[in-house]
Amino acid sequence: MNDLAPVDSTNKTSQEEVARQAAEYAVYQALETVYDPELGISVVELGLIRDIIFNPDQTIEIKMVLTTPFCPYAGSLVDEMRRAVEDNLDQTTKITILAEAWDPVAAGLTW
Repeated sequence: MNDLAPVDSTNKTSQEEVARQAAEYAVYQALETVYDPELGISVVELGLIRDIIFNPDQTIEIKMVLTTPFCPYAGSLVDEMRRAVEDNLDQTTKITILAEAWDPVAAGLTW
């Protein structure tokens, strides 16, 4: 008689999904501390984050847009975002700026 319980692959998948969601939440929490220097609103609230990818090599890639094309603060904003995530999650982080336009209405913002 086999005393080992059968492996429940659904449970393993659920645990992996919960872990991924927790990691994604931690990234968003770290990014909440990064503010657009002109608007004074966090990059998360502005809806600048488009995707968070957890790579097999344990690195994180964050895909984002800027509030304006050729934003003069892009370099410092990217550096601040990368530092915030790396300091909080201790994983190498790459920020990719996408060419798509930011839409404040789509982000739920109205002035």
